[in-house]
Amino acid sequence: MSMELQAVYNYDPFVYETLQSIIGKFIVIETTQGSIEGTIKAVKPDHVVLTGRSKDFYVRIAQIVWLMPD
Repeated sequence: MSMELQAVYNYDPFVYETLQSIIGKFIVIETTQGSIEGTIKAVKPDHVVLTGRSKDFYVRIAQIVWLMPD
């Protein structure tokens, strides 16, 4: 009996599309752990990459409470 593993993503197409539309813009993101701000470098189905203070931050989209583009 073979078992096939499947990846499961908490994918929110509306948040993903919104983030895609503002790549390169400065943004404030409130997460379940606090807020973070920076410029959107990349967007993947499960996370967003922000550049802030000369560092990259990887934020899981599932942890985003709200976002505010500048």
